[in-house]
Amino acid sequence: PKLPIHTRSSSRLLFAAKFLKQRESTGFSPAFAKQHYKMLVLGGGSGGIAMSARMKRMFGAENVAVVEPSEMHYYQPIWTLVGAGAKTVASSGRSTASVMPSGVKWVKSKVQEINPEKNTVRTDDGTEISYEYLIVALGLQLHYEKIKGLPEGFEHPNIGSNYSVQTVEKTWKALQNFKEGNAVFTFPNTPVKCPGAPQKIMYLSDAYLRKTGKRSKANLIYNTSLPVLFAIKKYADALWDVVKERDLQVNLRQNLIEVRADKREAVFENLDKPGETKVIEYEMLHVTPPMGPNSAVKGSPLGDEAGWLDLDKESLQHKRYPNVFGIGDCTNLPTPRTAAAVAAESGILNRTISKILKNEKPDKKYDGYTSCPLVTSYNTVILAEFDYTGQPLETFPINQAKERRIMYHMKADFMPHLYWHGLLRGLWGGPEPYRKLLHLGMK
Repeated sequence: PKLPIHTRSSSRLLFAAKFLKQRESTGFSPAFAKQHYKMLVLGGGSGGIAMSARMKRMFGAENVAVVEPSEMHYYQPIWTLVGAGAKTVASSGRSTASVMPSGVKWVKSKVQEINPEKNTVRTDDGTEISYEYLIVALGLQLHYEKIKGLPEGFEHPNIGSNYSVQTVEKTWKALQNFKEGNAVFTFPNTPVKCPGAPQKIMYLSDAYLRKTGKRSKANLIYNTSLPVLFAIKKYADALWDVVKERDLQVNLRQNLIEVRADKREAVFENLDKPGETKVIEYEMLHVTPPMGPNSAVKGSPLGDEAGWLDLDKESLQHKRYPNVFGIGDCTNLPTPRTAAAVAAESGILNRTISKILKNEKPDKKYDGYTSCPLVTSYNTVILAEFDYTGQPLETFPINQAKERRIMYHMKADFMPHLYWHGLLRGLWGGPEPYRKLLHLGMK
């Protein structure tokens, strides 16, 4: 028998209320939900948070939103030291809520689709957000799965990676458990973030094994896909001196393709002789994973042929969509992907956007400045700084290719403070003003 009309209406209302409550508790936003912001920032990493802080000052907090699914924000450059036991992983992280600029809308979702023709972004919960201006700061993606035997190989001891929060402590464990044999460190055949990091852990491991009296039983091997130890000759020469002095083995053009964790074997292909492979047994293995562009950028008209965000390298404005901008690891800027590059880019991008809002042409150009503090021991660093041309662009009026204790303290103690309190608040745009001041009167 049919229910009375008033009973059916009540049942429907009750069901609708339950449905909405359930959806609310799971963080679901219905597909028809729409939001609009003057400035939409995609990504809550270093570039996204730094730019949202700057955009809050430019547009007002209520006009800015950040799309970021992660509850935690990490200062990743310190993971080099975490993997060597010099810092804790807990010290590298803070809640995303604590670094998000106050008043700015945090959309706690993942970017699913970017449509620059319609000025819209769709998130994985079905929300559609429209924008007047867009900053893409989505970072890159790690691809451990492109190496046969990974990521499941990380379940075994003796293998770690400083490139993810899940595996960085495994590096330290593997180093502590080392007894004798080969310690192998890899660099993949793809673009990577912080290209110095894969060899920094080798130098730190060497220092740790010397300190613990195990170095004489260890053979440290650095297998890199690159044809050079480091891209900038001045610093590469200094690093070759370190390598020779400490009896480290460097093999160029060797790319890790498989890990047999149960046998403790790593398989490398010789990039100069296609088809030729070599198996190396290891007591410790540090893996730098292949990396690639963010899938949302790659799957949109914003990507170049390889899938990286296609920007003008001087203004950081998109080449085809003038209301779209980018920063950091997701871009195709021809400079290494580092936090130092993000800092310099943030100052330039802020200037570019302020000019465009006034219908003026951008007048400040990004020169490709980036920095890589090459940690060579537990108390020394070679501070590499350079630009798009590959020329050193050093902040201090000294030879930074020398190992220095003061540079280690800057890397380990000063830079994290500058990151949390300067860069993420949109107050640090790189060392250019200080460089000019320190080099006053010098050619």
